[in-house]
Amino acid sequence: MSATETEEYRPSDDEPFMNERQLEYFRKKLLDWKEDILRASKDTLGQLQEDSLHLPDAADRASSESDKALELRTRDRQRKLISKIDAALRRIDTGEYGFCEDTGEPISLGRLEARPIATLSLEAQERHERQEKVHRDD
Repeated sequence: MSATETEEYRPSDDEPFMNERQLEYFRKKLLDWKEDILRASKDTLGQLQEDSLHLPDAADRASSESDKALELRTRDRQRKLISKIDAALRRIDTGEYGFCEDTGEPISLGRLEARPIATLSLEAQERHERQEKVHRDD
């Protein structure tokens, strides 16, 4: 499949679920997402190093430190997201991608399109969240 075909292609319910074309589509989507996160992370590190050199005023430094802490928390969340992306890529390699971990049923293409790292169908995810809420309320 050419690069143009890959960019124009959208998975459809009219074709076999998780066929080679769909798997390649989601692999590219996951790899592009990971690349974007890594690029943004490098930009942030450069910005953080640069910013700390130019703030003589104490209030500006305090504000900058607060911004850095927030940015580092964001980067930590993104680091965890990269782990989930890597896990999704491994599931593509093992043939498990697109199937619910709880039920083994296919995860809807719409859900995978919106959240390509999803491991649960929408129904299983909602059930899981309800159970978490019940246990949290105990």
